[in-house]
Amino acid sequence: MVLYGFDPILTIAAIVPAILLMRIVYKADKLDREPGGLLVKLVVLGIVSTAIAVVLEQAGSFILSPLNPNSLIYNILMYFGVVAFSEEWAKYILLKRCTWNHPAFNCQFDGVVYAVFVGLGFALWENIQYVAMYGFETAIVRAFTAVPGHCCFAVFMGVWYGMAKRYEYAGEFQKAKSARRMSVVMPAIMHGIYDFIATWDQGISVLFIVFVVIMFVWASRLVKNMSKNDKYIGYQGPRNNFYQ
Repeated sequence: MVLYGFDPILTIAAIVPAILLMRIVYKADKLDREPGGLLVKLVVLGIVSTAIAVVLEQAGSFILSPLNPNSLIYNILMYFGVVAFSEEWAKYILLKRCTWNHPAFNCQFDGVVYAVFVGLGFALWENIQYVAMYGFETAIVRAFTAVPGHCCFAVFMGVWYGMAKRYEYAGEFQKAKSARRMSVVMPAIMHGIYDFIATWDQGISVLFIVFVVIMFVWASRLVKNMSKNDKYIGYQGPRNNFYQ
């Protein structure tokens, strides 16, 4: 997708939902909030991940081209194996490269914050492009569907990602490896279900609404519980004391 001109009103409408969700998750980080520079970098990496995802999706589409695009098997492979996995893997690989060994990654909930900022960077850029092409109505619909959807996928990624960091610090390397794997698999499954239902029903349907509501409630509870029960990884005390 490309932008066909710049409309400040549409751009603001496209950006605001992602910013509001970032603020909610940032405020939920009660134990030791993350440095602003790192969070901005993660949003930029989320935008970069859209380009990686496009390349992977084009390759996947080429591989699936011999199949009938109207068949069930094609749609399952496309929305779970190509679209969902490409986008979630692209987010994850940049997330891990930027944060895994960062000194600020000192609490398990940090994994959720980092993943959400990458995921919403992806959603923000994708939303700008869709809204630029299809208008304000699309901005309203996506503000309640696609943008929170990417936030939810990121929450599922971040829960497992933070868990993997805790396991690795504890020396449980096999568990850490499994948790890192799940931090891609789990959001990819949820993303695939989201896209599959939306496409198969040709838009908004009762089944789609039910799935979205369940996913939103589940992700919201995960954020609330993870925030409430957050713990330092490896030591007790905020990082600005630990690293002095």
